[in-house]
Amino acid sequence: MWVIVWAAWSLTFAVAEGIALANKREGDTLSENFRRLFRTRTSKVGRAVFAVGWFGFSGWFAVHILTETM
Repeated sequence: MWVIVWAAWSLTFAVAEGIALANKREGDTLSENFRRLFRTRTSKVGRAVFAVGWFGFSGWFAVHILTETM
């Protein structure tokens, strides 16, 4: 059951991101929305918060997958 849920979520994201990339409108991709949310172009604090969050999550996820813990 959960495999279907995650596959559907992944497919939905891939379709939405694909449409956003294809239409070339400003502000509709995931990357553009993260840049706006964290104000990475204008705020050093926003850049730092995003970087700490991204690397923190990536590190945790790698350990989680590789060691099957947490």
